[in-house]
Amino acid sequence: MADQLSPEPFTALQLTRYTKTEQCEILGDSDDPFGVADVGLTWLSKKDHFGIRLDGRLVAHAGLLKLPLSMGGDLTEVVGVGGVAVAPDLRGRGLARLVLATALDHARTMGPRHGILFCRPPLVPLYGRLGWRELDRDVLVEQHEGPVVMPLRTMWTPLRDDADWPTGEVRLLSFPM
Repeated sequence: MADQLSPEPFTALQLTRYTKTEQCEILGDSDDPFGVADVGLTWLSKKDHFGIRLDGRLVAHAGLLKLPLSMGGDLTEVVGVGGVAVAPDLRGRGLARLVLATALDHARTMGPRHGILFCRPPLVPLYGRLGWRELDRDVLVEQHEGPVVMPLRTMWTPLRDDADWPTGEVRLLSFPM
């Protein structure tokens, strides 16, 4: 189609800042831009941010944060991925794939063997197409009142060729990202 944009003219770059203003460039000024306010969790801000601009406007974003995690009783770290967003008027054009690929390239330099994200059930197929795998067990995450079961779907991706997800309980030893 003539109105379809391919991802080729776009470049994803690491951002020097990502604030509510930049988020609004992508998703508009909503009280619940990611549709997760009803789960009632406290979330962490991401540390590293990646984005795509079109004519000066930020149109896609993905953020990263290294976090402590217990996998089957073993303490480790993971790279949490969050704040993934593509402007509604540009969805379906490969921008999520591009911004996530750039963020994951950076994540591979951060040390952990796994990346994780939490998403609403309707987004599981999208992340599956992008190579993420759904975790088939509950994940505990920290909250002010103590650990709670993450109500969203947990997905993971290897950051190393030999990284498999071990069996056993999974507990994020921090607020989710």
